[in-house]
Amino acid sequence: MIRLLRRQFEVPVPLTEAWRFLARVEDWPRWAKHIRRVEMNPPGEIGPESSGTIHLRNGVRSTFRMQEFRPGTSWKWAGAFLWLTVHYDHQFEVVDADHTRLTWLVDADGFGARAIGRLFAALYAINLDKAIPILISAIGRSNRSGDDA
Repeated sequence: MIRLLRRQFEVPVPLTEAWRFLARVEDWPRWAKHIRRVEMNPPGEIGPESSGTIHLRNGVRSTFRMQEFRPGTSWKWAGAFLWLTVHYDHQFEVVDADHTRLTWLVDADGFGARAIGRLFAALYAINLDKAIPILISAIGRSNRSGDDA
C-alpha cells in the first residue's frame, strides 16, 4: 500500500461536533462542491456497517464500504478506482475544548498503484484543497448558529 495524499487541518468546533457534522456524509455536497450527491446505506450517519456511493459532478461515481470504525476517533472506508483499491482514512483529534484536528489520509494498493495512484491523487488534491476551506467555514458557522448545516 502506498500513501497518495495527506491533509491535516483544524476546525473551530469540539471533537464531538466535528464528528457529528462529518458523519452525515449525505450533507457533504454542501461544502465539497465536486460532489453532486451521496447515497448512504443505511441512510443517515455513518456507522460500522455503512457503505455508499458518491456521485461527482463530473459524472464519475465512487462506491465505498466501511473498513474500520472507531467512534469519536476515526473511520476508514475503501473503494475501487480502476485497478486500485483506494483507502480513505478520516482521523479526529482534540486540540482543545473548542478545536479539532482532522487528518485525512488516502492510500492505495493494487495494480499500477504508483502510476495511477499519482494521477488520482493529483486530481483528488485539487478537489480537497478547494473543499477544506469551505468545510472549515461551514462547520464554524454551524457551531455559532447551533445549526447542523
